Amino acid sequence: MTNIIETAKLNLYYGTFQALSDVTLGIEQNKITALIGPSGCGKSTLLRVFNRMNDLIDGVKVAGSVRVSGHEVLGPGVDLVELRKKVGLVFQRPNPFPLSIYENVVYGLRIHGERNKRALDEAAEKSLAAVLLFDGLKDKLSSAALSLSLEQQQRLCIARLLAVLPDVLLMDEPCSALDPLATMRIEELMLELKKSYTIVIVTHNMQQAARISDECGFMLLGELVEFGATKQIFTTPADRRTEGYITGRFG
Repeated sequence: MTNIIETAKLNLYYGTFQALSDVTLGIEQNKITALIGPSGCGKSTLLRVFNRMNDLIDGVKVAGSVRVSGHEVLGPGVDLVELRKKVGLVFQRPNPFPLSIYENVVYGLRIHGERNKRALDEAAEKSLAAVLLFDGLKDKLSSAALSLSLEQQQRLCIARLLAVLPDVLLMDEPCSALDPLATMRIEELMLELKKSYTIVIVTHNMQQAARISDECGFMLLGELVEFGATKQIFTTPADRRTEGYITGRFG
């Protein structure tokens, strides 16, 4: 399998605080990769490096290498709009825009200049179908997105990303606002989506990481302590710190 994202000696600072320390890893295409570890360990920071969302925070300094589809994405001259189109981010809490369901899905396409009504309609149907919303909502596309349930809102936010044809979906605790049943359904959706997309998920829920991810990285104090096949990480971790976290001795 080929790596779609690769980092080498990645370091990130918020002012004088070092949030990531020499992180080197490869994320394989069409797999679900989970990042686990206690709060404040650098999981979300690492996730946001992949599409440079950390650039929006004052005082951030990044060193090292991050390559997406073989192209270096750190440094000047990178088209961030294009990068974030290829590498989309789903947040902890669903964040639909205060627009209709339809306008939420086609928002990114409109931003990128698409004006053809048929193209927008086709993208809306295809994206909503991919997240299993179209059949239930096809007669309500003009309804307010904020009228949907939290689970439907999160599916809608994923559909909004899919409409611009990304390669990678970054998911930062995508189920933290959802109840167990909705969480299960979003997990089932992720397993379906990985046939077409690469997914990187940050989760506090170790059971979730064990259930859905193919590969897993354990982070602690900004360091990637261990990275490998999820089954191996959870059954025979190589590092005592990983074992301590997984068995609940800390974190």
